Amino acid sequence: MGKMIYAIVWAKKDSGKLNIILPGIKGISGEGLTTVAFEEITAIVTDIDKGNIVADSSGALAFARVINELWQQFTLLPMRFGSAMDSTEAIVKMLERNYSEIQQNLQKVENKIEFGLKVFCDSEKLKAKLLEKTVPEAVSMVHPDAETKISVFREYVNRKLEAHRLEELVLSHVDALIALITDQLYLMNADCKFRKMVTEKTIIDGTFLLDKEKKKEVIWAVEHLQNLYPELNFILTGPWPPYNFVDFKVK
Repeated sequence: MGKMIYAIVWAKKDSGKLNIILPGIKGISGEGLTTVAFEEITAIVTDIDKGNIVADSSGALAFARVINELWQQFTLLPMRFGSAMDSTEAIVKMLERNYSEIQQNLQKVENKIEFGLKVFCDSEKLKAKLLEKTVPEAVSMVHPDAETKISVFREYVNRKLEAHRLEELVLSHVDALIALITDQLYLMNADCKFRKMVTEKTIIDGTFLLDKEKKKEVIWAVEHLQNLYPELNFILTGPWPPYNFVDFKVK
């Protein structure tokens, strides 16, 4: 029998509060939660047979629900679904080995919330709009006069040049948009992470960490961006526990 770890909590002087709250929270299979503490940090765990951990959506959602309930009350570092160790003693040693890094991460996320931002587009409409903004001379280089006799090879090259040009236009547009979003978040002292061109339609996938009291400001900022770019679709999600801003590897 092993121990599944849901989160590492910064209990500080609130260990009594943990004892009050935990009985009302159940684990992924309805089992009770217990604690494993080392100095000011506490791992929230349940007993589990590691061979019976099933990585399906229902289990992952139940795992996330536990983390979210804890996060409403405490500063914490979420663990990955399926994180497990053999015994209480092994967890204590892990907390001791990683104590400094865990504390640093807890300090970073204290009183912070995470948001996700995805920006979607109709790729063909976006490319058409970006082409409209280019100078006519540049477009004419991509689209030679139909009456000009050109070789099959030349047609192929022109198609490749046009596709490359469109890709550059889209990437430049996405970079400018990320810079604008980053400027808005900089004013809120937020930490940001972005991926661009995740798919042809998902041009930006971002996460950011900011103070809890900035929630209304970030919602307003995204609404403002949506008004500036009606051809795009801005989807803001959160607030979430700081899943994407835990920066330590268990030793």
